Parts: sequence; structure tokens; C-alpha cells
Amino acid sequence: MKCPEPLRRGDVVGFVPTARFLPESEIERAVRSVEGLGYRVEVHPLCSKGFHQFGGSDSERSEAFNSMLDRTDIKALFAVRGGYGTVRMIDGIDFERLRQRPLWICGYSDLSILHGACNARLSMMSLHCSMPVSFGALADGVLEQTFDFLSGARETIAFGPTEWDVPGKAQGTLAGGNLSVLCSALGSPDFPVLRDAILFLEDVDEYYYHIDRMLRALWRSGSLEGLRGLVLGGFTLMKDHEIPFGQNCEQVIRELFGTLGIPIAFGFPAGHLSENRPLVLGAKVELTSSTNGHSLRYVDR
Repeated sequence: MKCPEPLRRGDVVGFVPTARFLPESEIERAVRSVEGLGYRVEVHPLCSKGFHQFGGSDSERSEAFNSMLDRTDIKALFAVRGGYGTVRMIDGIDFERLRQRPLWICGYSDLSILHGACNARLSMMSLHCSMPVSFGALADGVLEQTFDFLSGARETIAFGPTEWDVPGKAQGTLAGGNLSVLCSALGSPDFPVLRDAILFLEDVDEYYYHIDRMLRALWRSGSLEGLRGLVLGGFTLMKDHEIPFGQNCEQVIRELFGTLGIPIAFGFPAGHLSENRPLVLGAKVELTSSTNGHSLRYVDR
């Protein structure tokens, strides 16, 4: 996997809309947060332009993204916020420009389809991390760690344990993101390569049976063949019906993946959480799951 050039203090970070727009006041707040860490920010004008719920039309957002790729001074590109919409503009992205000059693509949730494209189309690392919309609501140290990772740091993150884990140790290429978005990418060129991978999953505001249905879609597609390990982040604001489904997310995941003979670690601090820790997708990692706790360690840079 190609690794984009590490950031240095004073480098330029770009904000661009791939999905929803963000009010100017929130953009300005996020800009101040990044500048406070010693970086400069280039905000595409479309970030605050509302087109229904999107930051401009699909073609406008694609053109905005491509124009930021042409800026040779920009070293990292953040989707200004998620929601929904990246899948509507991704086919307008000129991936050849990104192949010729790799840079950090940053975000999570709806941006998971673009992380998948970086993995499958470009064999390029990207950063699963918070977006400008939530910079002001992050737990202490998360934004600083995000930019440390963009600057080349690879800190081991310890977490867990829970009653649902499967102990073990495995190495593989870190891949994944939002479960709903990954399922929507099945069969497309933007679905990540999961053979020999450590798969990370998170999701928000879903019914338990939706989680079951999406995981079974991944299972039945054959996409999980050769998977080395599984890391579960936040599954927040999950819901059930008046007549209960009968299993929660942990039970659904354990029932399916527990038969694979791979380490499974629940509770990684990433996803729709204030403690949304960065993950270098495409990097080689070692997952250790044990009854005493878990760790995700970067094996190389």
C-alpha cells in the first residue's frame, strides 16, 4: 500500500464537501482548531453551499474534489461532513490524479466508500477519522492524535475487553469503515480487499435486524474469505422493534464471525463517538484480543 507523504507543521489541509454542507460558522470553528495545531486550511467555497441537503450538486461536488487534487500544496483532504452523498459523486472523481499524487483522504462514516476506493482502486492508505463537523465535540486529545497520525505517528491503541470477544492474535492490512456504506459498495470497484485483512466495522442509528441483514450480505457474498481478524468500533443508537428481534449487535456479530477462528475485539474507540480515534486504513497492523484487553499495533509505516 502506498503511503501519502506525512504532514509537517505549516502544511495545507483542504476541506471539501463530498456529502452534506456545513454552515460557515461551523467551518470557521473547525478551521481555528486546525490552525491551532500549526497547519493552514484551504476551504472549498462549496463547503457551505446548500443544494437540498448536499454541499452542491453531485457534479459540483466531484469537480470541487478534483480541483482540490490539483492543488499541489494540499497534503490532506478532509470531507467537511458525512451524512449521505459520497456515493453519488464518487464516479466523477478523477482517480488518476490521486494515483499520480497520493495525498491523505480523511473522514469516516459516509466517506467509507472513498476509503474503499483508495484501498481497491489505488492500493493507497487513507485515514479513518473525525471530520470538521465534529472537531469541536471530540474527546480530549483525539484531534491532536489525528494530526499526529497524518504526520507519521503510529501509536498502539489499547481497549476492551468485553464478554463478546474471541481471543487470538493476527496480522493483516487494516480495512473497513461504516457497515451500511460497505454493504452499499458490494460488487463495485470501491469495495475494499478483505482477504488477509483486519476488518474494522462501526455503524449508527440502525435496527438490530438491519445489522444482521448487512452482515449476512457480506457473509453470503464471499467477501469475508481469508479475513484475518475483526475489530468492532461504536455501534451507537441501535434500535429494536416493539416485538424484539431477539439478538443485539454483539450477539449477531459473535454468532456469524465466531465460527471463523479469527480474533474478534469489541469496543475499539472509533465511530460515531466523541472518542473517535484515527485508523490508518491500508496499513499493516497486528490485532491482539485477550481476556485482559486488546491492542491494535501498527507493524510498519
